Amino acid sequence: MPVPLPTDQTRWRCTLCGNLTRFDVTRSSRVVEYVHLDLAGAPKVEEREVLSESIESVRCRWCNAVDQIELVDRPDADAGADAPAAQA
Repeated sequence: MPVPLPTDQTRWRCTLCGNLTRFDVTRSSRVVEYVHLDLAGAPKVEEREVLSESIESVRCRWCNAVDQIELVDRPDADAGADAPAAQA
């Protein structure tokens, strides 16, 4: 089952161990890259356009659980928009 990407308001959480910070993500993508080769032949990608991308699986780095990842709300997701600006 595909896992949705986190947003500005959500983050991943392992339902087995509670991990919020470490995951191995397997993804497939189609990209167009502009590759510049220097005179010695070493390539350097100077532009990259992602045509499509999908997450195949997300594995928890702490407990190795696969398909146990959920999206949860970030604790400060709404606070950043409402917080007053810091004064110098």
